[in-house]
Amino acid sequence: MEPVYRGLGRCVCCFWLAVAFDIVGLAVLLIGVFVNVFFYDLLIYAGAIVIFLSLIWWVFWYSGNIEVPPAELEDDVGLLKKDKGRVSGISSAVRRLSSRMSSGIRNSLRRNGGPSSTHTARAQRSSGGPPVAPQAEQVTVAMATMTLQGATPHTTPAVGCVVEMQHATTLTLPT
Repeated sequence: MEPVYRGLGRCVCCFWLAVAFDIVGLAVLLIGVFVNVFFYDLLIYAGAIVIFLSLIWWVFWYSGNIEVPPAELEDDVGLLKKDKGRVSGISSAVRRLSSRMSSGIRNSLRRNGGPSSTHTARAQRSSGGPPVAPQAEQVTVAMATMTLQGATPHTTPAVGCVVEMQHATTLTLPT
């Protein structure tokens, strides 16, 4: 037999925390409004914030006291009755199709994992040794500082073409 809750319901602790937050927040706010202190604005804002935080406890108390009959819970937890007829057949077919599609998508994401660099790591791992991190490609980037006086330009080959630069510096970054 289920216990019968009266008065404040099941979540009494959340109720009293909400009331305490409201009382403390209102007291701090009113002190900030009516007492002549130099930090009155801090008290006003702090009181308002504490009252706002009491809303969390009020939502917990309210949602903890919502009563749902077991007949309405059957559909939510997957306990469908067999004698519902055609509606049950359609909904079970849709449910099966949905679970097949979601598991197929989930499995394909697990199988394909990510970018192509993970495929090389998987191939190295399957060859028998310990897992090896994939080697990052290195890209050479040419950086130039331009001066207008007295420098003679020279050529530096980069990616199959010739680029003229004044004073060139190269930087190698892993990708």
